[in-house]
Amino acid sequence: MSNTIQELFGIDVFNETVMKESLPENVFASLKKTMENGDELDPAIADVVANAMKDWAIKKGATHYTHWFQPMTGITAEKHDSFIAPAEEGKAVMEFSGKELIKGESDASSFPSGGLRATFEARGYTAWDCTSPAFVKEDAAGFTLCIPTAFCSYTGEALDEKTPLLRSMDAINRETVRLLHLIGKKDVTRVSVSVGPEQEYFLVDHRKFMRREDLIFTGRTLFGASAPKGQEMDDHYYGAIKERIASFMKELNEELWKLGVYAKTQHNEVAPAQHELACVYTTANIACDHNQIVMDTMKKVAKRHGLECLLNEKPFAGVNGSGKHDNWSVVTNTGENLLKPGKEPHKNIPFLIFLSAVIAAVDDHALLLRCAASTPGNDNRLGGSEAPPTVISVFLGAQLDDIVHQIIETGSAADCKKKEVMRMGVSSLPELKKDVTDRNRTSPFAFTGNKFEFRMVSSQQSIAMPNTVLNTIVADELSKFSDELEKAQGKNIEEEAMRLVRESLTKHARVIFNGDGYSEGWQKEAEKRGLPSAKTMVDANVALTSPETVETFARMHVLSKVELEARQEINNEFYAKTLNIEAKTMIEMAARLYIPAVIRYSKRLAETINAIKDTGLGLETSVQAVLLKRLSNLLKEASSALDKLRAENDAARAIKDEKERAVTYAKKVKPAMEALRRPIDELEIIVDKRFWPVPTYEDLMFEV
Repeated sequence: MSNTIQELFGIDVFNETVMKESLPENVFASLKKTMENGDELDPAIADVVANAMKDWAIKKGATHYTHWFQPMTGITAEKHDSFIAPAEEGKAVMEFSGKELIKGESDASSFPSGGLRATFEARGYTAWDCTSPAFVKEDAAGFTLCIPTAFCSYTGEALDEKTPLLRSMDAINRETVRLLHLIGKKDVTRVSVSVGPEQEYFLVDHRKFMRREDLIFTGRTLFGASAPKGQEMDDHYYGAIKERIASFMKELNEELWKLGVYAKTQHNEVAPAQHELACVYTTANIACDHNQIVMDTMKKVAKRHGLECLLNEKPFAGVNGSGKHDNWSVVTNTGENLLKPGKEPHKNIPFLIFLSAVIAAVDDHALLLRCAASTPGNDNRLGGSEAPPTVISVFLGAQLDDIVHQIIETGSAADCKKKEVMRMGVSSLPELKKDVTDRNRTSPFAFTGNKFEFRMVSSQQSIAMPNTVLNTIVADELSKFSDELEKAQGKNIEEEAMRLVRESLTKHARVIFNGDGYSEGWQKEAEKRGLPSAKTMVDANVALTSPETVETFARMHVLSKVELEARQEINNEFYAKTLNIEAKTMIEMAARLYIPAVIRYSKRLAETINAIKDTGLGLETSVQAVLLKRLSNLLKEASSALDKLRAENDAARAIKDEKERAVTYAKKVKPAMEALRRPIDELEIIVDKRFWPVPTYEDLMFEV
């Protein structure tokens, strides 16, 4: 890299520095007010901003612009328009108006809408999100100015991931400021949600990837016997990064830095061929945009290195899946992190209120949180190989757990656990201050010092919905606190606040669990406590239209009942379509690849047995015969399972009702898929590798 990081960082972003240099002072001041304070955008400045943005982008080589948005497909969408416009004498000029910057139009019926848009009702609008900076993206098509936007229907319903997220950010800002004013913090005028996602992913050789239909069509291996070595030696985690992977990571960092993404941490993850990238925290909607950029850039850069980036939550059975730990906190305009306990957390009233509100929100909406982190792939990941269990619980750690119990028992906390010094037993090593609590990798929702880490989020999904839900449900709990504190005007506000904290913690303490989330004992204990456990996306999806969800999202003005119903239908449709593609891929691979390969090997084995017998030497063939019989039995089992899967998938596809179809795929088709996989995987370990038609787990995970 010829440039320093400082020189490289943000060079392809129309950021605040560029705006300040290219916009008149009054225009920049007006735009900054909208960006920082949420003030309404002044349409009068749009033409000036658009012209400056166009000139900057053209200097960087851009010929086109696009309203870059996030429909409910899990990925981004873009329609490119050139800056070109006709001029006199057959000439052309480059134009870009404020109207084109602020508003775009797309075919709303061609994206998932959950019934919000009929096929003949096509019009939808994209609206400029000026709080997330525009950027220039380079690809084979050249350079394109990408303008982050929200996407709504002609009738105003949200058709994307970003609009509800922005609404939820407004909700938590409104309710947090309201509460803080009630307890005397009048200097706080705005709060922002700070998010830092950690992105896990796998890298495999592209040529081997292209020989696996399951990876091509579904992003995961639908068949595959475990390699002789997996992750049991713990030697891949934080291990030395292979040269080829290091080269990929170097280019990935450079590409992300140019786009203003704060790519910070990179390392090998637990499973072979698995890695992680973590970014520095930033405002929620920008973090969401950046994570979409990260996933897109990972895939593009991987191809340049002859690799394929796998973002499916469980690309390989028997080893770790990939998640996207979502680190969430709320920060005031005065610089205070409301989830930072401070030196005396037991006396920190704003922190205790906020903590109790988060705990209450998680308890009241546990199934909704599970739904927010649901994908078909995540069903395969949750509850195994270091992924959180499907039961939602909150980990607080020793210090906060002790404070919570003191408050529940007496109404206040007299003291708290302090940091201790850890001595390593070597004179040359420094003394280390231990954190007041350990971390819990089995918790789906864990406090980690000054934030909560939602560990259940899946690797390939947008982080918009998980953060939309978190913002909304916490905002609603804060609103309830404020309602009660407003009734207590004239009383001692601190005493009233602590009374409410105690009541809330007493009511919702059942969701707090600091132990091993994998243990059978916890599953039984969680059931005894009445905590929900949704094993599948379909089970969790019902939470979207529960009365509690509908009322909460309506109160906070985030999503209407119609918009929630649409998302529920989209989820059911997405689940059924995903499983249908997986089932059809399995059917094709089994019928056209695996079963013919086993037949060929069986034929060769039978010919070998006959050839030995024909020698007339009386040589032993019992071993070959036993193997041939085993092959024949497994082949029969696979053929029967294949017929069963065909029948179950055909029956499921014929169902008209979206919910019933999704349930059928979960309850009938998925078990049939597992039944077909079992004999094929067993055949893989006994068939001569020269006959096996696809790269195996050891080929994919260890030969990169």
